[in-house]
Amino acid sequence: MKPASVKQFPEAPTSLRPAPLWRRFAAMFYDGILLIAIWFVTTMVYLLLKGMIIGLDAMKVLAESDKGPGDPLLTICLFISTYYFFAYFWTRIGQTLGMQVWRIRVQNKDGFKINWSQSLLRFFAALASAACLGLGYLWMLWDKEKLTWPDRASMTKIVYIPSEKNKKSQDGATHPANENDKKR
Repeated sequence: MKPASVKQFPEAPTSLRPAPLWRRFAAMFYDGILLIAIWFVTTMVYLLLKGMIIGLDAMKVLAESDKGPGDPLLTICLFISTYYFFAYFWTRIGQTLGMQVWRIRVQNKDGFKINWSQSLLRFFAALASAACLGLGYLWMLWDKEKLTWPDRASMTKIVYIPSEKNKKSQDGATHPANENDKKR
């Protein structure tokens, strides 16, 4: 039995088809733009806190030193904020903002929302897929189930959610939104 906090999406898991590769890449592009904004805010907060802790004079000395530009603690903060961005949306509604625009969703194979462990596995598998020049995503072109490396690693799948207009034509059922369209 599933815990009460675990919700199943309204569509039957078998009624949704795998999301095409181009929609996945389009959603990644949108999410990439959002991540840049998140990284700016994270960096600003980090530098403000660092300035408050070590002082402005020490910050000035660090900026003028010959030491390289790398800051391991800032890198860790950016990495954590990136993971949290994806994991929060994946576990709450199954979609990041970019995925919402392109009507795709991540879910368990049985149609339930994914959990935090699955989101962690999915995140690291996505990093590995990107590190291999996208091979982990292109893998779906040869996979019988149209799954990518992140899908396989986290036991999830990305599905395409048709619009209300397309739902009627696919399942033959009448939806309330479509009834109103007929009256107009």
